[in-house]
Amino acid sequence: MVMMRGRQQLLLLLFVLCATGLRIASADTNPQDAAALRSLMKKWKNVPASWGKYNDPCGAKWDGILCDGNGRVTSLNLFGMSMSGTLSDDIGSLTELRILDLSSNSLDGPLPAVIGKLVKLEYLALIGCGFTGPVPSELGNLSQLKFFALNSNKLTGSIPPSLGKLSNVIWLDLADNMLTGSLPNSKDNGTGLDQLVKAEHFHFNGNMLEGSIPTNLFNSSMHLKHILFDINRFTGPIPTSIGVIPYLEVLRLNNNGFTGKVPAFNNLTKLHVLMLSNNKLSGPIPNLTGMGSLENVDISNNSFDPSNVPSWFSDLKSIMTLTMQSVGLSGQLPQKLFSFPQLRHLVLNNNELNGTLDMGNNIRTHLDVFDIRNNKISSVTVYNSFNVENLKLEGNPLCNDSLLSDTTPCTGLQTEAPPQPVPFDVQCANPFIETIIFRAPSFANVIEYLPQLEKNLSGQLSSCTPNRLGLRPYFNEGGYLKVAIKACPVNQKKFNYSQVLNCFNLTLQTYKPPEKFGPYYVKADPYPFHDKTSRAVLIGIVTGSVLLIVGLTLVGFYAVQQKKQAQRLVSVNNPFASWGSMGEDIGEAPKLKSARFFTLEELKLCTNYFREINVIGAGGYGRVYRGKLPDGQLVAIKRSKEGSMQGGLEFKTEIELLSRVHHKNLVGLVGFCFEKGEKMLVYEFIPNGTLSEALYGMKGIQLDWSRRLKIALDSARGLAYLHDHANPPIIHRDVKSTNILLDEKMTAKVADFGLSLLVSDSEEGHLCTNVKGTLGYLDPEYYMTQQLTAKSDVYSFGVVLLELIVAKPPIHDNKYIVREVKMALDMEDRKHCGLKDVMDPVLEKMGSLLGFPRFLKLALQCVEEVGTGRPSMNAIVREIEGIMEDNGLTPDSMSASSSFSIESRTMKVGPKLPYSSASTSSSTFDMNSRAFEYSGVFPSSDGSLKS
Repeated sequence: MVMMRGRQQLLLLLFVLCATGLRIASADTNPQDAAALRSLMKKWKNVPASWGKYNDPCGAKWDGILCDGNGRVTSLNLFGMSMSGTLSDDIGSLTELRILDLSSNSLDGPLPAVIGKLVKLEYLALIGCGFTGPVPSELGNLSQLKFFALNSNKLTGSIPPSLGKLSNVIWLDLADNMLTGSLPNSKDNGTGLDQLVKAEHFHFNGNMLEGSIPTNLFNSSMHLKHILFDINRFTGPIPTSIGVIPYLEVLRLNNNGFTGKVPAFNNLTKLHVLMLSNNKLSGPIPNLTGMGSLENVDISNNSFDPSNVPSWFSDLKSIMTLTMQSVGLSGQLPQKLFSFPQLRHLVLNNNELNGTLDMGNNIRTHLDVFDIRNNKISSVTVYNSFNVENLKLEGNPLCNDSLLSDTTPCTGLQTEAPPQPVPFDVQCANPFIETIIFRAPSFANVIEYLPQLEKNLSGQLSSCTPNRLGLRPYFNEGGYLKVAIKACPVNQKKFNYSQVLNCFNLTLQTYKPPEKFGPYYVKADPYPFHDKTSRAVLIGIVTGSVLLIVGLTLVGFYAVQQKKQAQRLVSVNNPFASWGSMGEDIGEAPKLKSARFFTLEELKLCTNYFREINVIGAGGYGRVYRGKLPDGQLVAIKRSKEGSMQGGLEFKTEIELLSRVHHKNLVGLVGFCFEKGEKMLVYEFIPNGTLSEALYGMKGIQLDWSRRLKIALDSARGLAYLHDHANPPIIHRDVKSTNILLDEKMTAKVADFGLSLLVSDSEEGHLCTNVKGTLGYLDPEYYMTQQLTAKSDVYSFGVVLLELIVAKPPIHDNKYIVREVKMALDMEDRKHCGLKDVMDPVLEKMGSLLGFPRFLKLALQCVEEVGTGRPSMNAIVREIEGIMEDNGLTPDSMSASSSFSIESRTMKVGPKLPYSSASTSSSTFDMNSRAFEYSGVFPSSDGSLKS
């Protein structure tokens, strides 16, 4: 009996223990963690619906929450939940967290230092939010951390040296913030990034980091695969220690200020991507011999020593994209380079390559882009298999007089069509859209590799999007490949929280793309998880108000339809129906004679949604984009800044004036857009930029004297038309070399009429206006008296004529061109008239200066101090025609090919401004507003300079 009772007690004890264990295994959420989550929930908007529906985060399985058997929260994953708010100190109570991922939300404010208390954290991903302030030094306490990603926020300050204590970190990403300062190293700070020997990824690109990279930052024991330091402010030499990292695959140092020689990288045999472009590197072109794994190389726009084509060109058997523009390369390209099967993009423009271009008889048609513009190629060997479709030869001697001179490689017509956006091939009411940003792809032709990516992604997302996935790829200005993914739910209205978290959250690198796509990160668009009005409330509202709604609907429907119909008719017949509605004090709507109205959507399509790559000019008014209309016509589109209240008067002036004047030496207006707050003017596209660019060597050409005479004549004819043949006459008011454009035949066209004025007969000669124009070109008499006449344009044109001689801006080095010419003048010198030391040295080496003294005399007459002493524009036209004819030049039969030659030196230039915005350029002012924007000098009436 006793034994039986003992057995019963033992069984009862085991039962109690089992029951207790069972209860522990299914325990409620730890009170500390539950309180922390509820507190966080109060500070966040748009949390998942399950958070407010159930009290127990672990037991009820709140979306985004994972717990262990003790009810402790181990994972907080709320990627792409469309949440907003701040991250409070409550996060520090979740001390058992292994994963914290709040990426792609609208969270902002500073990062709390208490994150450093989460010592068991292994994955920290706060990507694509709006966090501000410094990176807390306390994050260096997360010794178990493997994945550290704070990229794509607004973080400021320097990188804390304490991150050097993250001894287990593999992925370190602080890219795309506003971080400053230098990279911390242990030698200077006690701890530093050089201690992270397990790290495979240093992603610091897109910040404002500065100073030299420490020489001890890298060593041969490191496991680094990706070093992304591009788009920062680093200076000094590239450390030689980079060359000893054995596993390095991607090295991006482009768009910084690195100087000195490129160290030896020959031991980097696994390197796929090498980007060194847009620095200040010097010395010999880097030696890439033996680096057979290279697929994408860009070392453009540096100051390397001029040299022949390096021998390693023939070793790049895996090369897919080779970019070396403006690096002083000379000699002939080896045939072997064109036989490499993966080569798709070869960009070697603005170098000194010469001789014959011979790609060999076995040349394949695989090159998508072969850009060899502005070199010295004198001939090309053509074989039966030769395909010129993607060859760019503009600016080479062979384009002047050869069988190719009128083909697309020389005319450049094939380069002007912007790539059209690839539309999504799936449509649904509630798609989930996210973008994968690949920072170092090995290729430039994404279309060829897109099927691989789509197949790869379809496998990853198959549980959520069978057969309902669309991709749209495009490269941005940093050379990153952005692939927008649009996924549609199947057999349901929208995706739920779990599907988004389980399928689309790729932030922790769970997705492995095809090898050639390189490192990536993901950002999700906001998703409409939350209905604004609950169904119950909606039913109540409808039930209580149904009679009123029905009545109002019947009455209102008819009124709305009638109003819309009327607005549609007004919009079609009068595109300026909304003129003045934005509060601009710009008078009556423009009155047009002939101009085409473009919709905003039409101009978006022809500029590929105003992509950065299509920008060809910029000013205070806005930007100018190159575009291609559906009929193939190339256009230049001047777009005002979004939300800008400037430019209304200039927009009105140009559209009214250009719609009524037509002359071969005036830039033609194709049309305009005035819709949804946008003010855009659409001009004919003028491919060779401005006269100033040509004179100052920015276009890679040299203008001989006969061509300069022809440009002067063309410009004078355009202005003479405005003064004497337009009805009423027009005064341009901003004649300058940046407002004279050169077309494909180097014909000059006067542009930018934003400051122009129509002048009636009664006004001519005593038109009083606020002084507007550009310093250096401005008529001193107009400046002093505010009396505007056509002779004010003549003065400005006279300065342009002097520019044609001197090839320098009218105000340079604190000197004024008019005064300099007058001081140097010596008419007894029959050849140079005393201007040999002042004039453009290019003219001296390019042949005889036919009619030079007579031309100089005309220019000086134009810049007479008193307007009555200046000739009219018609007289100027006749005089230039006489100069040309008397010297055996026929004004209207000069060919472009014989009148300008290829620049013999390589030049690096800044942004081009072929379509200037006169009213807002840096040297333009308005006397009325006193908005002087020029810190230089102004010519007084005696030709001297005033501050």
